[in-house]
This record gives sequence, structure tokens and C-alpha cells, in this order.
Amino acid sequence: MRTFDLTPLYRSAIGFDRLVNMLEQRAEAAPSYPPYNVELVSEDKYRIVMALAGFSRSEIEIVAERDTLHVTGRKQKDEVQRHYLHRGIAQRDFEQRFQLANHVKVVSAGFDNGILTIELVREVPEALKPRKIAIADANGNTDNVQVLEQPQQQAA
Repeated sequence: MRTFDLTPLYRSAIGFDRLVNMLEQRAEAAPSYPPYNVELVSEDKYRIVMALAGFSRSEIEIVAERDTLHVTGRKQKDEVQRHYLHRGIAQRDFEQRFQLANHVKVVSAGFDNGILTIELVREVPEALKPRKIAIADANGNTDNVQVLEQPQQQAA
């Protein structure tokens, strides 16, 4: 297991102690089931893709709560008694949690052929975007404060 010394981070980053705690917790208990990918689609768009073989849409629940995304799968009990010679497809219950950064919202979710796809986007409110701050002269005169130009994203 790898260990990281994050002491230098504490010297210059104020208020990131929650992030460090989250990193330490995730390193200790990183679940491996179900398998999933996290994709960066564009600068502010993300996609989570989970392989859920054997699950139906009704057995999956997605809940976005504040800064956490919960994906839960509860497999219904099979009434047919089966005798497996080899059982390689795991169909057990699961709960997967994803920490979402500030202003990351779930846009949509889809389920097709055993693949769950969750689309996310980061939407920074206008009030939190960078602003140019005017510097007053000796008489106290200033220019108006303006929002810095944001690069326009091209349609995909």
C-alpha cells in the first residue's frame, strides 16, 4: 500500500482538510464491484459508466444528495434453484458512492444492455466566476468591476 505525506499541502492550502480526509478514506476501502469508469468528456462534463450485468433497471437506484452520488443495486432473489458448475457473473447487491466537487450536478442517467451511464456537468454560478477588481486611484475613483470573459465551449 502506498502512503502519501500531505504535510506540505497543509502549509499553503487552507480549508482542504476535508479533501485530505476523503483521499485517506478512499485509499483504505476502494470497492472493486461493480466495475466502473469515470470519463472526462470535456472541460466541465463527466461520465460514469458502470457494468451491471444481470441487473434490471428496476433494481438500480441513483440518488444525488448535496456533494455525494449514491448508486445502489439490490438484486431480487431468484426463485429458481440453480446448480452452477461455474459462477463467474457476480450478481450481488452493491452500493457505490462518488464524492462530487462543488457545482457538479447529475444531468441524466441511462441503462442499456447491462451498462449504466450517468452524465454529470459542472455549472459554476455567475456570482462565483472570476471578476476583475478595479484599483482605486488617489482620489478614490475606480472603474466598474467586470466579469472576466469565459471561453465559449463549442457544441459537441
